[in-house]
Amino acid sequence: MTTLSISELRADIASAVKSTKKSPVEICKHGEPVAFLVSPSMYERMLDAMEELEDIADFDTAMANPTEGIPWEKVRKDLGLA
Repeated sequence: MTTLSISELRADIASAVKSTKKSPVEICKHGEPVAFLVSPSMYERMLDAMEELEDIADFDTAMANPTEGIPWEKVRKDLGLA
């Protein structure tokens, strides 16, 4: 991963954006990370992964309490399948 200070980023932002094709770019202020630049494809992959983790957590929550649910006949009716 490339690490740049804010000053370095200002001096050559085009190069920093180009670097995101290979890996994220860490932006630091006074030596501390304050932001990351990522490519659009990596951003999409990260969003997809977060959504998948949320779905898994929701599933686990639902399975932990199997008494709460919607009867299949109601689901079919609500979806217009019955």
